[in-house]
Amino acid sequence: MPATTQETINLSSTNVIVHPLVLLSVTDHASRSASGSRKRVVGVLLGQELNGGKTINVANSFAVPFEEDERDPKTWFLDHDYITGMMEMFKKVNAREKMVGWYHTGPRLRASDLEINELMKRFIPRPVMVIVDPRQRDVGIPTDAYLAVEEIKDDGTATQKTFMHVPSTIEAEEAEEIGVEHLLRDIRDTTAVGTLSTRVSSQLSSLRGLQSRLLEIRDYLSAVVQGQLPVNHQIIYNLQDIFNLLPDLDKNSEAAKSFAVDNNDRLLVVYLSSLIRAVIALHGLVDNRRENEKGEEESSNAAVGLANGDKDAKEGGEDKDKEASAAKDDAKKSTK
Repeated sequence: MPATTQETINLSSTNVIVHPLVLLSVTDHASRSASGSRKRVVGVLLGQELNGGKTINVANSFAVPFEEDERDPKTWFLDHDYITGMMEMFKKVNAREKMVGWYHTGPRLRASDLEINELMKRFIPRPVMVIVDPRQRDVGIPTDAYLAVEEIKDDGTATQKTFMHVPSTIEAEEAEEIGVEHLLRDIRDTTAVGTLSTRVSSQLSSLRGLQSRLLEIRDYLSAVVQGQLPVNHQIIYNLQDIFNLLPDLDKNSEAAKSFAVDNNDRLLVVYLSSLIRAVIALHGLVDNRRENEKGEEESSNAAVGLANGDKDAKEGGEDKDKEASAAKDDAKKSTK
């Protein structure tokens, strides 16, 4: 049955929350099944519907055997019996986690997605489809969520099924944050030296993301001014809220003074660190010089002692020779 305008508006306000465990599972599934190829993988999403269906909490997932012909998008195979068996086992482990939708690694919509979505309706009336991009990205989140709706044509022709994009976010509970933090610590880039380079890299990534968002806002506003796009008051309201949250950076404002004081404190710490580093380096240089002089003095004393020992040994040898010759002379005299 086609959805009414009000139902479509309600669906567009649906928010999909994806947990990090799902992202890790999908990435592992893709790396094991389709590593080095353009083949996508498919799986089932588990979770709960909250706030009367306005929030879909995706907390878990599992992989499903799936095959498709790259040349013919109408040819594909999905083992729905496997889904039935896995759902029975998951109910025994955690009855609160129910099927809420399915995922694939796209990275974009495919022609067979609507048919697969119709197959998923055997298990849930309105499944959510989440496209998870396992490739490394510098900006943005790796998820895109969609709900299937039927569009009503104004000309009275037959309705057409299509996907409607809904917002998605990445949220984690406290236990998940700790687990992800330990995981990232274990797989930290070995080329990065120390924590400073890691922090700088994360700051650069954040700045790139901010730059891309600012460019999107600029392009949208330019298109609205030129009449290429209609005015969306909800977007304008959100932009106004963002501008209202920006601090007042006037020279005489409290925020500017706070920034100046904080910057001076940071520069003072850098200055003191440079002074301490210079003093430590000079102290090490002086200690090294003293150690070298002490070593040279000990070496010279050892050389003098060795020379004196050789001289005493030589004199002792001469005395023994004289005594031996005197003894020979006495022996000759006594014989006569």
